[in-house]
Parts: sequence; structure tokens; C-alpha cells
Amino acid sequence: MKKSKLLLVCFGALFISYLSQSCTEVDVTPSEFIADETTFDGYASWQKFTETGLNATLGSAAHGGQDSTTVRDIYYKDSQSPEDGTYPVGTVIYKHVTSPSGLDAHFAMTKRGSDFNPTNGDWEWFILDATGAITTRGGVTMGCNGCHSAATTDYSFIK
Repeated sequence: MKKSKLLLVCFGALFISYLSQSCTEVDVTPSEFIADETTFDGYASWQKFTETGLNATLGSAAHGGQDSTTVRDIYYKDSQSPEDGTYPVGTVIYKHVTSPSGLDAHFAMTKRGSDFNPTNGDWEWFILDATGAITTRGGVTMGCNGCHSAATTDYSFIK
């Protein structure tokens, strides 16, 4: 009888230990995120913000910033938001820029992490086609760092 009570107590303690471990929150943020051909699939269904018209911050060449007819749709995968002013590794932001004058361009940025671009928030920059397929993987050399470093929140101008 004593053995069965002891066994029951041991089993109960193991079960409680198992439950407490399974309920513990686990950090699933990767240390590095490398975009692939599927990263930007379905971007049009992500959380969307729209900016129109002139935007002096964008300069004369970037994203139609000096064209009053420009529409910039910015999509955040998984509705990602900054945490304490910084986006987590794995953040994906997609921008579709259009204007009546014929501008139709697709860009993206991902928070790659792992000291990929350490002086510029570890962001990686992309030019995409209309389907979201990567046409240019610019890494740190596309010229995006300069303008985006002026953003108020971790290289993102919108949120």
C-alpha cells in the first residue's frame, strides 16, 4: 500500500512538472532570417497602410516621393510591429508603389539579424516583380540604408 501511494505521489509530481514546463512561454524569435522565394507570397493580404502624394523624406528618386500622384501601399507580414522601438528578426515589410504616370514598382525589406547589416539595423533590401518574386537581392549595397536610417522607428517610416 505504501509503495502504491509513493508511486502515485511521484507520478503526480512528474505530471505537475510536465504541465508547468509545457505552459512555459518559449522564445521562438530566430537569430537570423533569410528570405526565400516564398517569403513575399500573399503580400496583398497582409496588414496594409497607404501613403499618397509627396513625401520629402523619400527624396527625389525613392518610391515616387516627389510625385503628388504616387500611391505607396506598405504591407506588414503577420501585422508585425516594433517591440521597444525595434522590429524583431524575421520582420517582413513589402511596398508597392504606383502612379498614373506609369510607375509600378515592388520593394521589400526584411529584418535579417545575425549581424548581416549591423550598422543599419540588420535590414536586407529587395526589388521584386509583381508576383513578389525576388529580382534583386541588394543586401547592404542598394542605397536603401541612407534614406531608411532617417526613419523614426527602426528603418520603417510607417509604424
